[in-house]
Amino acid sequence: MQFVRCCRRGLGSLSTTSNQIRTGIQQNHTKVVWRQPLVCMSSETTTSAPTVRPRNDLQANRLEEFGRYVSEILPKYVQQVQVSHLNELEVMIHPDGIVPIMTFLRDHQNAQFKSLVDITAIDVPARPFRFEIIYNLLSLAFNERIRVKTYTDELGAIDSVYPIFKSADWFEREIWDMFGVFFTNHPDLRRILTDYGFEGHPMRKDFPLSGFTEVRYDDETKRIVQEPVEMTQEFRKFDLSTPWQTFPNFDEREKLDSGSSEPEEKKEEK
Repeated sequence: MQFVRCCRRGLGSLSTTSNQIRTGIQQNHTKVVWRQPLVCMSSETTTSAPTVRPRNDLQANRLEEFGRYVSEILPKYVQQVQVSHLNELEVMIHPDGIVPIMTFLRDHQNAQFKSLVDITAIDVPARPFRFEIIYNLLSLAFNERIRVKTYTDELGAIDSVYPIFKSADWFEREIWDMFGVFFTNHPDLRRILTDYGFEGHPMRKDFPLSGFTEVRYDDETKRIVQEPVEMTQEFRKFDLSTPWQTFPNFDEREKLDSGSSEPEEKKEEK
């Protein structure tokens, strides 16, 4: 009993001390207002508003200043410089300046665009120079990107940048295969995606969707044969009958609709 009393006294003293400590904290400290932490929203709670990268004016001004710097150094080849709404620098140049511009962007201390990410092209037949060649460069030193654009037509040729960027080998071969743009001084300019003996360039706007030739395997000659495309119609079968008419030849409803009097004759014979 004495031990129990002591325990009760101890618990009571602990409760009183804890209350004193709590009241002392409330007196000495102000009330803390907790804010709800930011939680990543799941796919179920996302809104329909598009997530657009905001425009950085500081970065856009820096890129625009560098574009003017390039145009002042090489005014003979640079025709226009612009910064897109996503802070991407675009330099439009003359086709003769592709090698000097690429060499400058790779070797200059303030540029150091040593990585050629991609080369692509677009076809706009309404333009006098229907093909637009686009080079995407990356500077790992400054963590910046630049897009160089030039133009040509069906008969014009563009200097290859393979001596400057070795990664341009397959890119230029793909553009030659798909668009028919010829690159001079390329060591191995041949088709890369289409088959041997392919006629035409599939990515041109005037190229038909069906193509000019078709490829098939001939069982008689035991090899692959290329033949002109023939749009045959004999394989098309339009079956408009319903599957519920098991015996269409004995259907009297069609004869009655057409004005036939066979059912009446059958009744008279009976």
